[in-house]
Amino acid sequence: MGILTHMETQAHRSDESKPEPKRFVIGVRPTDGVRSELCDPGELRLRVGDQVIAQTQAGVQIGVIASNKIIDYRKKQPGCKTGKVLRIANANDLQTQRKKEELEYKAKSFCIDKITELKLPMSLSRVVHEPNEKKTIFFFTAEGRVDFRQLIKELASFLRHRIEMRQVGVRDEARAISGTGICGEELCCTRFLKDFNPVTIRMAKDQGLALNPGKISGVCGRLMCCLQYEHEVYRNLSKSMPKIGKKVETPSGPGKVIKNEILNQFVVVRLDDDSVLSFPSDEVHTAKPRPSSDKPA
Repeated sequence: MGILTHMETQAHRSDESKPEPKRFVIGVRPTDGVRSELCDPGELRLRVGDQVIAQTQAGVQIGVIASNKIIDYRKKQPGCKTGKVLRIANANDLQTQRKKEELEYKAKSFCIDKITELKLPMSLSRVVHEPNEKKTIFFFTAEGRVDFRQLIKELASFLRHRIEMRQVGVRDEARAISGTGICGEELCCTRFLKDFNPVTIRMAKDQGLALNPGKISGVCGRLMCCLQYEHEVYRNLSKSMPKIGKKVETPSGPGKVIKNEILNQFVVVRLDDDSVLSFPSDEVHTAKPRPSSDKPA
């Protein structure tokens, strides 16, 4: 049996005390994707903007480096999977990608013409060709079920490979197409939202927003997802405030609540003399019911 010498023991302890080197990953945005995926760059030295071939959740794809040197905090979390950058994209990869995009453009134009010709109640949004699977996927939105059997025959005859029609919701389609919200920022569903949580008109009411569809609806035509972000805060702040239409007592006399400024914690009251004043919520109290002046006969 070998026995560790004093020097070997000290060296072994020194190695154990060294902090584990930080593991970095990079963000790769697939050409057909809507958001970046974290990938292991291996020994490759990459810069933002480089085009690479990466193994992603959707398979081997060409993509662009969107972010670099992200500390991988997920390595200790079980079940977290990270993709891998296989290589830097070469001329053949870029040529293959150009052919793919050309085929998608032709397929989309042909499909739109056929939808119009067949008078189908559907709207085509995007087309994705998968060379490895030898098929093309057509994403569309529709109010209900659509009989597109004839459309598939026409597409199969034109493209001569497998055709898949995939109906998606308007929220999913807005996520894929992307765009800019009324806030001036890129759509939340494209940037970071993974799941769509229910958004109700009650959320807009609780936040004191005008119930104007043009102001509380997103580009998808549904209620904006951001209405849910601060809803709980508004609910908690409004608990101590009187409801609109409630009769209240103020330092300037009795009146009726016409508006609540929830974030500022101010109550706007129309007094009995028709003047409109604003008061801190802690200075406004619910009016006590006055005793009836009617006397029994």
